[in-house]
Amino acid sequence: MKLLDRHLGRTVIAGTVLALCVLVPTNTFIDFIDEIEDVGQHGYTLLQAIYRTLLTLPQGIYEFFPTAALLGGMLGLGNLAANNELVVLRASGISIARISSSVLKAGVLMTAVVVLIGEVVAPASEQMAQNLKRWPQTQRVSLSTEDGLWAKDGNRFINVKKIYPGLRLGDLRVYVVDKAQHLVEATFASSAIYRHNRWRVTDISRSSIGPLRVVTEHRAKEFWRRLLSPELFRVITVKPEHMSAWSLAKYIAYLKANHLAAQSYELAFWTRFTLPVSSLIMLLVALPFVFGPMRSGGAGQRLFIGMLIGVAFHLFNRAFNYLALVYGLDPLLGATLPLLVFLIVGVVAIAYTR
Repeated sequence: MKLLDRHLGRTVIAGTVLALCVLVPTNTFIDFIDEIEDVGQHGYTLLQAIYRTLLTLPQGIYEFFPTAALLGGMLGLGNLAANNELVVLRASGISIARISSSVLKAGVLMTAVVVLIGEVVAPASEQMAQNLKRWPQTQRVSLSTEDGLWAKDGNRFINVKKIYPGLRLGDLRVYVVDKAQHLVEATFASSAIYRHNRWRVTDISRSSIGPLRVVTEHRAKEFWRRLLSPELFRVITVKPEHMSAWSLAKYIAYLKANHLAAQSYELAFWTRFTLPVSSLIMLLVALPFVFGPMRSGGAGQRLFIGMLIGVAFHLFNRAFNYLALVYGLDPLLGATLPLLVFLIVGVVAIAYTR
């Protein structure tokens, strides 16, 4: 049976890789066309646009993997059916359940690789891609994972250790220097949030440095009109769906600790788990078409049906995600219910397949 697992596994993996090689470059090319519109603005070059587009490839692989698994399963196994190989397997006494098991084993292997890409490679590459478009702030802003964000505003140097979606900052410092570049004031704050055209800064410690002594004062809360431009965060803040599960978990804990709404980020967190699992469900959904009436159909027909199913799943999944947020449903339910629906459909369809 190991030979069967290897043969079916290679077929499914080859079909999935082929589908990814079509879907991801197509989407990347569309993104590149959008990037070209920004070339020439604020020193943004064509080479930077190409590099930034290439940096989005890992995220594209992660997002398109479920659809690619569906198409790969239908195309790869469909070719075996067209060559009567599946008929021979069935005639040899191998059940559909056993064939499904071999297919899912290949799916689990691919899912493990894609999860690694989605949790490690994609978030880092997306952050790098965002950093390339930090214009027009490029000359006065520096961003690194170790030191956070550094910005220069006149005689002030601003350092932000933690940047969260929704214009929220954590662990920030503001240093003020005089004309001789001597430090005259240092301000430390635990958090800041931008609301109503001003920054609400909390847990502040400010030290005024004079020639003879240092005077320190503490304040629970202040409102600042001047800190960092909100426009800056539109190009350096990673979207929740592009964050790793670990980063989302930390940010959700921060929101809850500060009694802030966290439903949308909890939904993004659970989606990090349900998206890879959906690829296995897509493989199950593909199997009835391979063994059913379409087993003698051409590759074009299978590709068309696979695209329809993939689009239907994507639209149903996104629609229910938004409905869950609008009506205040549990984020875990919002992320998993569409999968359960397609899982039931796939299992029932396989049960009725002969």
